[in-house]
Amino acid sequence: MLRVTRNGLAAVGALTLATLLAACGAKAPPPPPPPPPVVVVVPPAPMPPNGASPNLAVPPADAMGLRYSVNRNITPAQTVWNLRSAYNVAALNCHAPQHADILVNYREFLKTHAKPLTSYNAKVDAEFKKKYGARFVAPREKYMTEVYNHFALPPTMSDFCTAVLAVSRDAKTVPAKDLEAFAARSLPSVEVVFDDFYRRYDKYRVDLAAWQAQYGTRVAPAATTGSAAAINGGSAAPTVVLPAN
Repeated sequence: MLRVTRNGLAAVGALTLATLLAACGAKAPPPPPPPPPVVVVVPPAPMPPNGASPNLAVPPADAMGLRYSVNRNITPAQTVWNLRSAYNVAALNCHAPQHADILVNYREFLKTHAKPLTSYNAKVDAEFKKKYGARFVAPREKYMTEVYNHFALPPTMSDFCTAVLAVSRDAKTVPAKDLEAFAARSLPSVEVVFDDFYRRYDKYRVDLAAWQAQYGTRVAPAATTGSAAAINGGSAAPTVVLPAN
């Protein structure tokens, strides 16, 4: 019969414990949790200024940075008549309460300067007749249509009305003999509205191109996700959040 002494039991227990400890020590530590996904928030795409169309045709600029306009490089008589046209467009379209004085001032302007305006109109006719001959009426009407359309550009209407309002107030103290000089300095004050708008529109196009280069198009967010994943060293694809606007 096998006899196990107390010392033997102790030795067996120690051996068993050492075996268990060795087995536990051989296990690999658990892997670390995966990193949280990267959230790429795509800012809203740049929008055209003043709610303009995204494909608006912008007039070209010359070497001096001045854009083509029906109000540039024109005669003194045409300058006076174009200023009158600006009044006309404003009187018909500027209906906001803050622009209410335009119509009143326009009527006063026509009354005060009736004779010189008739004279300048005749001068413009003579200038077109000299350039185009007996059939000058059609090209003059075409040009004046361009003038009216220029002033009536919808995205600039509010600023245009404000500019004409200021001019109309200044005109109240202008004598008839100074009408030509007044038009020469006042028409550019109206034209600057369009220069400023087209400058901001050009900036919108530059900003939009930069946005598209960085984020792709809004109809293809997957391309944005792939690009962002590459930037993040090929880690898990980031979540792309496109703002609603």
